[in-house]
Amino acid sequence: MRIAMFTETFLPSTDGIVTRLVATLVRLQQEGHEVLLFAPDGAPPEYAGAKIVSLPSMRFFLYPEKRFPMPSRKVRKPLLEFQPDLVHTLNPAFIGLSAIYYAWRHNLPLVASYHTNVPAYARHYRLDFLEPALWWYFRTLHNRAVMNLCTSRATQEILVQQGFKNVELWERGVDLDRYRFSHSTPEMRRKLAPTAKESDKILLYVGRLAFEKHIEQLRECLTGDTRYHLAIVGDGPHRKALESYFAGTRTKFLGYLHGTDLAEAYRSADVFAFPSTTETLGLVLFEAMASGLPILAADSPPTREILEGGDAGYIYDSTQPGSILSTANRIFEENDRLNRVCARAEEISSTLDWDRPTEQLISHYESVLGLRTAPMRSMVSGRSHS
Repeated sequence: MRIAMFTETFLPSTDGIVTRLVATLVRLQQEGHEVLLFAPDGAPPEYAGAKIVSLPSMRFFLYPEKRFPMPSRKVRKPLLEFQPDLVHTLNPAFIGLSAIYYAWRHNLPLVASYHTNVPAYARHYRLDFLEPALWWYFRTLHNRAVMNLCTSRATQEILVQQGFKNVELWERGVDLDRYRFSHSTPEMRRKLAPTAKESDKILLYVGRLAFEKHIEQLRECLTGDTRYHLAIVGDGPHRKALESYFAGTRTKFLGYLHGTDLAEAYRSADVFAFPSTTETLGLVLFEAMASGLPILAADSPPTREILEGGDAGYIYDSTQPGSILSTANRIFEENDRLNRVCARAEEISSTLDWDRPTEQLISHYESVLGLRTAPMRSMVSGRSHS
């Protein structure tokens, strides 16, 4: 297959969408498929055999640390030359408009995938009045696709309730070789928590530093029990506010870690902390599970799904003061349960390499191509002037 992909975020940025996309590109290349990727400016010219077209970008107020590619006529020429079999737009918002337009203009099957619950972010930024408009906007974009994909069944239910059509699952994955076979090191443990004693416990957060992630909740563990230290890996618009909020506590901000360093960070911590309730999936949860790290997570439908209601992790009620600290303490007080939880997490993660999700994606593509009811007109015909 020849697949034209449009993404609102890509390397050198780091997030769950980028993690999923780069893993998918590698496996699509291995399977002999060709990809043309439209991405924000600053992206590399090629990745895993995929040619990348960088497009003019701008900043968006909910993601001020990133640049998003804008709809552009620069899409037309490389798209015509590539002659794709289908178009896949990931998280359509800006450049996704170009994906939708050119798919329609040239009668190409369109697949859209939903990765970020932006309407919920409006609520957390106290912009509740925007939430209905955002749902309308994303529903309108996604319902131009032949098939919509999402990354968890909980999110699938939400999208169906919001009127999204033809919603299918694009399953989870993780780089098992990287995370299962990494090791804890004294050097990394000191890097995560320079003042920690041998008996102290290190909480690790990995992800974007943004208001809607509720990272402030983790301070309760530090003020409630002197054995806890917090290591925050990642960056984002909320970092300065967080550094001020955690000033004077046993907290270390490390910025982004990648590759071996990130894998060692997971292995060298004692608990993975996940306070966000706005995720559609949370790939970092799978990285922690594959690393053998017990998870302390705020209750939300996707998190409950991933952690099997508490069988594969510890879930606390973020609306109840004291819940996060008491749940964290139980991790180290209930050895039998901890062993069961970690064993179940390891069992789940052992099946989660990226091969299966990519096979599933290819199957979705094949299904969409089979659903095409009208023959594709030539993209280089005299009728194609847009």
